[in-house]
Amino acid sequence: MTTAEMIASIQELQELKRMKDELEAAIESAQDSIKAALGETETATFGPYKVTFKEVTSTRLDTTGVRKAFPAEALAPYLKTTVSRPLRIS
Repeated sequence: MTTAEMIASIQELQELKRMKDELEAAIESAQDSIKAALGETETATFGPYKVTFKEVTSTRLDTTGVRKAFPAEALAPYLKTTVSRPLRIS
């Protein structure tokens, strides 16, 4: 790939990321409007659409607390190391 092609690819990537951010903001705004309209209602039907907005409870492990409460040697068999190679452009 030539330098000019690389620059064009980077510029295209940056434009696509900007568009993604705009779309994510628009999606969040639409979701907020629907949530506001529902208020405390958990389930509603609008034409062909059934909309649910229910509270969900989940339980997760507090890894920070576990690391403080137990020595590293005790946790070693349960730790999993991963390797990644992120692309960063500045």
